[in-house]
Amino acid sequence: MNRRFIPWLLASLCGLCTPAAHALGLLDAYALAVRNDPTFQAAIQERDAGEENRALGRAALLPTLSWNYNNSRNESEVTQTTPLGDVSTDRDYRSYASTLTLQQPLLDYEAYARFRQGTAQALFADERFRSKSQELAVRLLGAYSQALLAQERIELSQAQRRAYAERLQLNQRLLKGGEGTRTDVLETQARLSLALAEEIEARDLQDSALRELEAIVGQPLRVDELDPLARRFAIQPVQPNRFESWRDLAIANNPELASQQHALQAAEYEVERKRAGHLPKVSLYASSRQTSSDSESTYNQKYDTNSVGIQVSLPLFAGGSVSASTRQAASQLSQAQYELDAQTANVLIELRKQFNLNTSGAARVRAYEMAVESAEALVQATLKSVRGGERVNLDVLDAEQQLFGARRDLADARHAYLLARIQLRFYAGLLNEQDLQQLAGYFRPVS
Repeated sequence: MNRRFIPWLLASLCGLCTPAAHALGLLDAYALAVRNDPTFQAAIQERDAGEENRALGRAALLPTLSWNYNNSRNESEVTQTTPLGDVSTDRDYRSYASTLTLQQPLLDYEAYARFRQGTAQALFADERFRSKSQELAVRLLGAYSQALLAQERIELSQAQRRAYAERLQLNQRLLKGGEGTRTDVLETQARLSLALAEEIEARDLQDSALRELEAIVGQPLRVDELDPLARRFAIQPVQPNRFESWRDLAIANNPELASQQHALQAAEYEVERKRAGHLPKVSLYASSRQTSSDSESTYNQKYDTNSVGIQVSLPLFAGGSVSASTRQAASQLSQAQYELDAQTANVLIELRKQFNLNTSGAARVRAYEMAVESAEALVQATLKSVRGGERVNLDVLDAEQQLFGARRDLADARHAYLLARIQLRFYAGLLNEQDLQQLAGYFRPVS
């Protein structure tokens, strides 16, 4: 299957599995993004424009056919010298010339280099489009996940505020009854204000993520229209489990590296094309020419001439422009090589980062799940200790802060794992519709 058609195939698949109205699953969002995301639409046009380089390069090797015609009115004065003196004659006549010319290159290294360069440029456009297609899925999941993560943070902040508000009411009752202190009330009020600030920050983050998601899918959204992330899901081990294997996959399949390699090939043929300015050109030509009074020497004469022959063109000197342009192209070739080296290093750095996040993802999520369980038990134990006179109000606030912090870290870890999973496949150049379908399974519509 041609990889550049993957987004369109997936869009069709999404149309077959559309859920209930007013719900936007991950696959449904991707189907909208394929149709509406301006960055992806620009990538389509970029690919289509790049594909034309094949035809442009091939054109230089194919025959050219041209027709020239002119028809003019002429007024001239002809002076002839005779023994009796100069005799002038006025001529008022019409003339025309019609020429049909066919030319076929036989030996043209510049045209050949342009042909190979056009092929490399078209392949560059193909790989760029493949990269943009995969990047669309990454951007979509990032915005979709960030909107849901912000919603989880909002809900956690609200739960935290409710807990602190209840604690504040208890502190105020105890203060009125003479059993509490003013310090307890102030401590709880401070924590309540911080929870409110965290909720405001989370709402701002959610609004930003939703605006980004709306720009991708091309329609207004509410967070309750998105399928939330499942509370618990299985984390699959990384396959293959060695970074060296992923590195080899990235070197062989990463579209950005592949496009940069084609850009390097195009730069190599640009050097050859410029160097061909020193080489001769040989072409076959055939022409058919019809004229009437085409010049003063052919006045009142008609000619019908057919010609076939070989044309040889040998450049001798062009003011040094050929040498200068060759040196310029050689420098641009070196630049393309360094850019490929830099791009390779960046891809491998990101690949390693995402590989580490994937290999540690299961452990991190499980550790935060255990931290949440421990923090819940700590809150209950601290409340009992307060009632027994062993702990104070600040201990309860610290325990609750630890609980909500652990829940927030767990939510971050779960969303970060999914993003790291898709990015690992992206940097390896392997991301396809099956991967997005598997990731969509981690999101469950609200029943």
